[in-house]
Amino acid sequence: MSAEHHLSRRERQIMDALHRHGRGTAAEVQAALPEAPGYSAVRALLRILEDKGHVKHRREGARYVYLPRASRETARRSALKRVVSTFFQGSVTQAVAALLETADTRLSDSELHDLQQTIEQARKEGR
Repeated sequence: MSAEHHLSRRERQIMDALHRHGRGTAAEVQAALPEAPGYSAVRALLRILEDKGHVKHRREGARYVYLPRASRETARRSALKRVVSTFFQGSVTQAVAALLETADTRLSDSELHDLQQTIEQARKEGR
């Protein structure tokens, strides 16, 4: 499977919609896209994504339902790595600091505790 960063903007939007909903017909994907192209274009893009190995389909009655091949967890990790690499020069510290500095980010005591435990676990594992 080719890497997510080799997707066009529209292909990435389609993959985002499929991961968000878990699955979708061409019409459902089209409805989820900003400034959506025509139905035929969405079908063509889904076919391209299937050829690239990102999407699979199954027949349900008279329609095709498209599903992402990669799990949501795999896609999430790939997207996060891409963001950290692109916007934070690969620095996890800078990325976490930016998240914590966001004005609308309010962490509860429980979330802070969980974050602290995650950091401690990474320290123990030498990450």
